[in-house]
Amino acid sequence: MRQYFDILKKSPLFFGLSDQEIESMLQCLRGKQAAYKKNESVFLAGSPAGEIGVVLEGRVEVSRSDLFGNRAMLAKLSPGELFGEAFACAEVDTLPVDVVSADQSILLLINYRRILSVCPSACTFHSRFVENMLKILARKNLYLNGKIEVLSARTIRDKLTAYLNAQALKESSRCVTLPFNRQELADYLSVDRSAMSREISAMQRDGLIRVSGRQFWIQD
Repeated sequence: MRQYFDILKKSPLFFGLSDQEIESMLQCLRGKQAAYKKNESVFLAGSPAGEIGVVLEGRVEVSRSDLFGNRAMLAKLSPGELFGEAFACAEVDTLPVDVVSADQSILLLINYRRILSVCPSACTFHSRFVENMLKILARKNLYLNGKIEVLSARTIRDKLTAYLNAQALKESSRCVTLPFNRQELADYLSVDRSAMSREISAMQRDGLIRVSGRQFWIQD
């Protein structure tokens, strides 16, 4: 696990902890390392909630599907990023989302109950860990509020504009590299892919954006 300490230190869950503290914390939490193949399910909707995952290698996708087969992409996560924390903290009985390994991935899985429980050695950095979790949940709330703003836009152009604007602010650049391909972006925006592609072409013709693959330049 030590080979992943640099990644863990970039994770908001382990922020501010030294290598020695991370090693002690992992022993305290009894976190388990697990490998997944591409397209292999990590969590399925309906399975028990209670574990938090940290991506160490590869990527994972979080999505939600309805009974009619419609799929909404919620997030695509890279090394250092977390998943499952909101559902575990809310103590919901079952997960409402699917988590799938988008590549060959290695994950760290932690039982949420062990985060809340004071360890026998009463380690001083456990409080920092809990503090980090509270910050993560607060940021997740802000992220979800931002997504609501995007999805509440009335037209496909408005949704694209709101999303690109949010990404540009996040990256502090007018050049935005999307984490999604076209189908995943359509799933994220909850729109038809073909209609979205036509709107992207129309926005290019109108001089609003310039597109190359996953890179979008927002024009002045």
